[in-house]
This record gives sequence, structure tokens and C-alpha cells, in this order.
Amino acid sequence: MTGCMRLRIYIGESDRYHHKPLYMYLLEWFHRKGFRGATVFRGIAGYGSHSKIHSISVFRLSEDLPVVIEVIDEEEKIRGVLGELRDIVREGLITLEPVEVVFYGHGGVHMGAERRECLGQE
Repeated sequence: MTGCMRLRIYIGESDRYHHKPLYMYLLEWFHRKGFRGATVFRGIAGYGSHSKIHSISVFRLSEDLPVVIEVIDEEEKIRGVLGELRDIVREGLITLEPVEVVFYGHGGVHMGAERRECLGQE
């Protein structure tokens, strides 16, 4: 039985892949691969492996703000794309952690009865 995992990818807003913002490329990539959902968060400040603080400034129009892409799905499915994902993400941080899904649905309709082990149902 597999559980649910949260995959987080920390990158810079200016990172690109195939002439497109990397966060958008990854969002579309996860969608094509059939993942249940992905969310892109834009940070207001942060720093990473280069130790340079990036933040919003009224003096500069464009910043390389931190971006986090978050995906929650079955552990097996997430682990199955890690090799390809590491080839796409050249700089940043990729993390995994177990997660318990309490509810997943829309419009009052509960989704995913076929994945009971990932949804925490008996």
C-alpha cells in the first residue's frame, strides 16, 4: 500500500526551460503526466544555495522571486518521475514528505475513491 506524498520544488521566478518560465513548464508537465493537481506559489522574499536574498523592491521592476511548485499524489507516482524531474530542474531544491489527505474534492463531490490508501480512507 502506498501513501500520499507532497513534492515541493523551490526555484527562481526567472528560471526557464524550453523558452518558457520553468514553473509554467512544470505545471503543464505534471498535468500531462496525469497528476491530480499542482499549485505554484510565489514568494515575497527568500534565498537559496547562492545565499543572495531576493525580495520585492520598489526600486527595481523585475526580481527573481522564489517560486514553489507543490504536488500531492501517490508516493509511487511521484517517485516515478523524480529522475526526469531532476533533469528538468537544474537549480533549486526538490523535497518529498509524507502527507495525510483529509479531503479531496470539489462542489461537494468527493474525488478519488479508487485511491483510498492515498486519501486516508478505509
